[in-house]
Parts: sequence; C-alpha cells; structure tokens
Amino acid sequence: MTLASKITIGRMLLAPVFTLLAVAYGRSTAAGAPDESLRWWALGIFVLAAGSDGVDGWVARHYDQISKFGAFIDPLADKLLLLAGVITLSLVDWGVPGWRLPLWFAIIVVLRDCIILGGIRVLHSRGKRVRIQPHWSGKWTTAAQMFALGWVMLRVTDLPPAWPCVIAAVFTAWSAFHYVQRGWTILRAPETDYLAGGS
Repeated sequence: MTLASKITIGRMLLAPVFTLLAVAYGRSTAAGAPDESLRWWALGIFVLAAGSDGVDGWVARHYDQISKFGAFIDPLADKLLLLAGVITLSLVDWGVPGWRLPLWFAIIVVLRDCIILGGIRVLHSRGKRVRIQPHWSGKWTTAAQMFALGWVMLRVTDLPPAWPCVIAAVFTAWSAFHYVQRGWTILRAPETDYLAGGS
C-alpha cells in the first residue's frame, strides 16, 4: 500500500473520531455546560482530515503513487468525512440551542448521494462502464457544503446556519440534476460511456 493510500485511509479513520467528539460536545451543550475543548478538538480533527485530501493527492502525483485503489478510496474517504459532518451537525447542537444544520439540508445531501450511487448501479447492471471523475458542479457542491459546516463549527456570526444551507442546497440539487442527465445520456448511448462524478 502506498503512502498516499495510507493518508487517505487515515482520513477515513478520522471521520468517526470527529463524530464522537462532536456528539460529546453536543451532550455537554445539552447538559448546560458546553465543553469548549471538545468543540476545538472536533474542529481540529475535521480540519486535519479535510486538509489531508490535498496532501494525499500531492504525494500520489509527486512520488508517482497513483493507483486504481487510490482512485477508488479517495472520493470514498471524502464522502465519508463530509457525510459524517453533515449528519452529525444536523443532529447535535453546536454550543447554542438550535445552532445546527437544518435536518432538511442533511436529507438533501444524503438523497443526492443515494441518487448518484443508484444511477451508477443501474448503469453497471446495463453493462455500461463507469469511470468516477469529479465534475466542476460536484466541486462547487462540496465547497458549498463545507462552507455550511464551517459556518456551524466556527460560529463567527449570529446569522443562522439555514442561510448557507440554502445556497449549498441549490448547488447540491444542481449537481444531482447534472449527474442524472449525464447518466441518462450514457444509458441511451449505444457505446460504453463514462459518468463524470465523484464529488
């Protein structure tokens, strides 16, 4: 296993660590005595995990460690971290009662990923080869979702988290539409085609 892949797996392992710390912080908040050290540890772990995404890519390219396993596990690790953040922060108050991601936002995020995975499964069942590649709409969606997460965790403003979530939800729905449209095109094509996805 390459160093790049080890870094990627490390990111996957950090996702449940973040979840445990965030839940513990939420419980301390619910008890009326928020433990701010838990908040900062959770935030630090999340930033470390998110930052490792760029590190493993650089290592893979710089040391010629690009592999099929790495190409498969990297977007999976990214998605695991993002979903851990979105789902956890939609269920846990972050220091202030009601300061969390709206549940409808988490549902939209999960639904979009289920649609993409379901579409890939359908294409595979029809004999279409699918290559996972990031598309710019997916990259904007990931950036918008990360911004919403940062809005909750950093608490730099009194504006409720619903505001950035509305923007992120628009990008999320937009990218879902793009992938459905692309999948439908592939499904109707007589030749084996590829689906651009992954973020």
